[in-house]
Amino acid sequence: MAKEIERKFLVLNDSYKQESFSHSHIWQGYICSERGRTVRVRIRDEHAYLTIKGPSIDGGLSRDEFEYEIPLDDGKRLLLLCEPGIIDKIRWLVKSGEHTFEVDEFFGENEGLVMAEVELSSVEESPIIPDFIGKEVTGDRRYYNSQLRRHPYQHWD
Repeated sequence: MAKEIERKFLVLNDSYKQESFSHSHIWQGYICSERGRTVRVRIRDEHAYLTIKGPSIDGGLSRDEFEYEIPLDDGKRLLLLCEPGIIDKIRWLVKSGEHTFEVDEFFGENEGLVMAEVELSSVEESPIIPDFIGKEVTGDRRYYNSQLRRHPYQHWD
């Protein structure tokens, strides 16, 4: 069984852009975004993926995750079947020690939000935190992409 273990953070400034070694454009939608299970369609540049995630455990730190690459045309058609609210973002990859931080710069109704996440191999693992990282938001459901689709960042109080 695949297990996703990750921590999420807000980003303080755009220095991650100069530190990044790669970036890609991502569009993603949700076929199902019920609490405890999500089915996501993602197009990342010229590749498409179908991802199924289970409920969060360990205070939002980990959960089951299964991801499969699918044909790009299928991904484009599946996006049309998704619940309203497509996530549009650029993902920047930044190396820090043994880890890679994925920094998501959001657009559309989530413009202004920049978050970083780092995947870990165990819940005890402590990554080297880059200078551009701010407050940790691991487990805060407002920052889940499936929630940003329903309650965009620009509409928060």
